[in-house]
Order: sequence, then structure tokens, then C-alpha cells
Amino acid sequence: MKNKHWSRVEYLHETVKNKNIIIKGQHSYYSDCWDDGFETSVVRYLYGDEVSLQWEPLWEIDKLYIGDYVCIGAQAVILMGGNHTHRMDWFSLYPFMDKIEEAYIGKGDTHIHDGAWIGMRAMIMPGVTVGEGAIVAANSVVSKNVEPYSIVGGAPAKHLKYRFEPKVIEQLLSLKIYQWSEKKFEALRPLLCQSSIDKLLIAEAQFTE
Repeated sequence: MKNKHWSRVEYLHETVKNKNIIIKGQHSYYSDCWDDGFETSVVRYLYGDEVSLQWEPLWEIDKLYIGDYVCIGAQAVILMGGNHTHRMDWFSLYPFMDKIEEAYIGKGDTHIHDGAWIGMRAMIMPGVTVGEGAIVAANSVVSKNVEPYSIVGGAPAKHLKYRFEPKVIEQLLSLKIYQWSEKKFEALRPLLCQSSIDKLLIAEAQFTE
């Protein structure tokens, strides 16, 4: 095990083994200094670990999709659907094993899109989509989808504001930044580290492979 420190991170494409976690690219990371790492400490109740692989699945298994350039803060939690056997519409919430298939209600796949930032100790509930470039504030509980380039916070998390004006967000999404080739991304990266959309648009229009 590496000598952990807050200045070092765990790159997900290097460590994730569960086939139900789909990692895009080679840049998304988790700040793993204070726990046992992404798969063990962050992702909860997801079929596909050493123990659950021995089971015969009783329902369709949900998946976790993580885009490129995603930043996941220390001690965040991503809840998956493996424990969704507590039926709120039944008189008893208890997951009786002889009723377990009837009790399960799937929430669908969870998506954290490119360039998102999940703050320290935030919790992402099952089936949620966090949009491109979105920010989830520390200690938030996210139970609803988060719009691209928006900021949410609180428990339950609520929309706080957008990072940019609506037109700028529309332009950023239309650029499909995280689908660029490596050459194009590296060439235009300095313009991603500033806030003039006009400069970025001009440079992107002039770029040639």
C-alpha cells in the first residue's frame, strides 16, 4: 500500500476492479488519504465485489458510470441499489428474505459526468445523474439529478446557483469538451483554465488536428 497523504490521490482507472463501475478516461480521481480507497469505502451496496460475485443475481444490477476529469473528495459516499429492499409502501420496512425479490425496487444506473466535483463527505443516492461540470458541496445528500455546471448543497441537496450564465453553459455543452482528442484537449487546456468563453470559442474554431 502506498504511503497515503492528502497531496496524493487514487486514480480510478488504475484501481477499480468491479465490472459494474465504468470509468471513462484516465484522469478521474478520489482523495483516498483517510480511508481504504474508492471501491471499499466510497461505493456502497454494489454487486460485483468478491463476496457478491458468488451470488446469483435476483434482479438487474445497477451500474456506476464515472466520466473523465471527475474529482471526488475525501470520504464521499456513492450509494448503489443493492440494499433497496425497504418498501416504504408496505407496513413493514424489514427486508424479509422470503419476500426479498418483491421488496426490491431498482433506482437505475448512477452517472457522474465529465468534469464534475463531488465534495468531501457528500452522499450520492442511487440512480442520480450529476451533470457535466457540476459541483456537489461538502456534506450534501444528493437525491435528485444535478444539472450541468450547477452547484448544489445541503441535505437534501438543493440547487444553489449555476456556475455561469445560461448562454455560456449552452456553449460549453455544445463544444463537447470531454469528447475532444487528446491533442485538441492539451492544445486548448490553457483556455479551460480561465473564464472567457469568447477566447475559448475562437481558439476552438481555429484549431485543426
